[in-house]
Amino acid sequence: MHALDGIRVLAFEQAAAAPFGTHLLADMGAEVVKVERPGAGDVIRGWDAAVKGLSSGYVWLNRRKRSVTIDARKPGGRDALQRLADRSDVFITNFAPGVADRLGLGYEELSERNGRLVYCSLTGYGLDGPYRDAKAYDLLIQGEAGVLASTGSPDRPAKVSVPISDIAAGMYAALGIVLALFQREKTGAGQLVDIAMFDSMLSWLGYFPHHYWHAGEEPERVGMRHHYIVPYGPYLAKDGKFVNVVVASPADWERFCREVVRRPDLFADPAFSDAPARRAHRATLEQIIEDLFLTEDSEEWFARLAKADLPYGRLRGIGEVLAHPQVAARKLVREIDSEVGRLPTIESALRLSDSPVATGPLPKLGADTEAVLREAGYTDRELEGLRTEKAI
Repeated sequence: MHALDGIRVLAFEQAAAAPFGTHLLADMGAEVVKVERPGAGDVIRGWDAAVKGLSSGYVWLNRRKRSVTIDARKPGGRDALQRLADRSDVFITNFAPGVADRLGLGYEELSERNGRLVYCSLTGYGLDGPYRDAKAYDLLIQGEAGVLASTGSPDRPAKVSVPISDIAAGMYAALGIVLALFQREKTGAGQLVDIAMFDSMLSWLGYFPHHYWHAGEEPERVGMRHHYIVPYGPYLAKDGKFVNVVVASPADWERFCREVVRRPDLFADPAFSDAPARRAHRATLEQIIEDLFLTEDSEEWFARLAKADLPYGRLRGIGEVLAHPQVAARKLVREIDSEVGRLPTIESALRLSDSPVATGPLPKLGADTEAVLREAGYTDRELEGLRTEKAI
């Protein structure tokens, strides 16, 4: 049994944010019907052709979904989507505010037809506020929400490489949907789940707002270091490899000084006595540590860190990560069927002891259109009418 067996999700989605959320729901057993544009499909299908001609983004986010091609701008297409929503538990959309409403797929209209429907709107800035209608992409949200200003080196900001605004919003959307479904078990009624990429990133700022509120501090950009913990980060060794190390407690600082870098004088120095002091003297201490790490090869540092029982790790490229022993041990890569053959994908991070991850193929564009509509009660004559109208 899967955790979300029997849950039907109608996904009026595109690109990355909502598809990431429905990707999580599909992995837990929900039936996700993905609505795509006839002939073109989800916009992400055209972002690259890295996977044997398929888009890497589409492969990443859409396994085990069912693809239907329906033109919501056509009367027949709008009617078809409304009928599908009538028999769904969840409707999710990440088009700009107002788009779904203009197509007859807004919360008020669909919830009036289906009072048990959980309706999730995932947008850049939410359904209200002065930025409601502003265009939103991951890069723009990272900038507006303070991520760019606090990431990178002192001389220039840097973007987080993966689309964290999309991923965070998609995770919150999946969580909000599951919570609304749980509440529906008690009340019998669905509700609106309003998720914003901006809100999601704001909630991920962690300790930065608290330093601003209570100390008036804007976070400086510290490259690969930690804003408040020193030493922390990858240090370059003599052999040109990086050694990742975290020194997060007074006991760890003492062991680091005495057993790893073998400089007990650093531990005795009042300028480095505790975390605030080390942060205040960051430039001096970091230069000392960087110079020390350049005196030995990486394997020597790893050996010393292991012996001192300190947290450490390697800085791995993607190829090295995919060959990581933990990836093999936890079976974190699995293959799925697709129109171009078997494809490797990253396994779900969700692990439930009594609910295995659901499996299924990557859908070909529109492959499930007729089957899904027939399940909703469409007859041959009605399907022919939709084809004539070019609604499917």
